[in-house]
Amino acid sequence: MDQLFTRIASKCAHAMGQPLAFIISTVLVIIWALSGPLLNYSDTWQLIVNTATTVLTFLAVFLIQNSQNRDGAAMQAKLDEILRALEEARVEFVGIEHLTDLQIAEIRRALENDVKNGNDRRNSTGPTVERLLARY
Repeated sequence: MDQLFTRIASKCAHAMGQPLAFIISTVLVIIWALSGPLLNYSDTWQLIVNTATTVLTFLAVFLIQNSQNRDGAAMQAKLDEILRALEEARVEFVGIEHLTDLQIAEIRRALENDVKNGNDRRNSTGPTVERLLARY
């Protein structure tokens, strides 16, 4: 079931991101708008576009979220592999995406301060980042 959903979601997300999908959607909206006078701008005429756009938007949210989750997880795995493979990299950074936003912001601030103060990891006199990573 999971593989089927992933395959369908990937194909739909890819198709929705193509210029042709935008062109088709625009043409459909133009056809709908031009049909207004023929249908006397009735409630049914309005309901057609409202229902279609609501349903398509609702479904697109799930497809986009699934695609972003998969892309984010793949990117994290690739970055973790780079951290693991580089001799001078701190492997303590592997998995920090599971920390809270505040914890990650605290680590980022410490990293930025180290760089701003001219300290790199090898020459750092203050183990601020190491302490933060060990704490979490």
